[in-house]
Amino acid sequence: MNVLKLAAFSRNGQGGNPAGVVFSDEMPSEEEMLKVAEEVGYSETAFLVKQEDGWRVRYFAPAMEVSFCGHATIALGAALGERFGEGEYKLVLNDSRISVRAERSGNGFTATLRSPETHSEDAPREYVDKVLASFNLTTDDLNADFPVRFANAGAKHLILVLKERKMLADMKYPFDKVRNLMNQQGLVTISLLWNESDDLFHSRNAFASGGVYEDPATGAAAAALAGYLRDIGWQGKHEFTILQGENMGVPSRLLVKYGPKIGESVSVSGETRYISE
Repeated sequence: MNVLKLAAFSRNGQGGNPAGVVFSDEMPSEEEMLKVAEEVGYSETAFLVKQEDGWRVRYFAPAMEVSFCGHATIALGAALGERFGEGEYKLVLNDSRISVRAERSGNGFTATLRSPETHSEDAPREYVDKVLASFNLTTDDLNADFPVRFANAGAKHLILVLKERKMLADMKYPFDKVRNLMNQQGLVTISLLWNESDDLFHSRNAFASGGVYEDPATGAAAAALAGYLRDIGWQGKHEFTILQGENMGVPSRLLVKYGPKIGESVSVSGETRYISE
């Protein structure tokens, strides 16, 4: 099985989150896809099969199937663009239909996804306290302007916005304990953030549920964040940048845009680069 390896949300030809992309005539079995994802070792690998006027897509992390993965969608968008030309491609996921647009850029291809619809809800206080304690944090470390909520744009995330950049830099947690907590609520990532300004967030995403300690760029969480900000009536800009992977030495940049209508899909864009091994 031929696996293309690309990094999505790279910055100036460097960094980005690695993803595998596999084109097949028929969708492999779940066992095969999980095995490939484990062997590749990236946070996600996307599997594509041509279907009518679009592409059937499934995403696998090393430990489980994921309903939607943003960075793997950006990677497959670039792969589609290189194979079939610039333009918009329809994607059929397990639970939704989305699209990705591929465009040539100075470093190869950029891609823009339109996420599944968004929604968010308050997270139980007792559960949040357990999560915070696992990260050596308390409610006093959180920015009160951003209530703790579950946010979803095709996959479920917990949003925690911190008061200080240093708290983000110091992120650490017990892997197995947090994985169990995440599985209790069906979380894909726990998204820790610090907002430098109205149009710039810094992010770190714990991905223990998928068998990975930290994700260097998380498009699904970026889309979920935008939906969350819209839901809480945030007065910042409807177009912002997320910088992620900085503390991992893997600089990544995600560009996010969203409209005023509650629940509608979100646009997330990024550069890509091929990974040479």
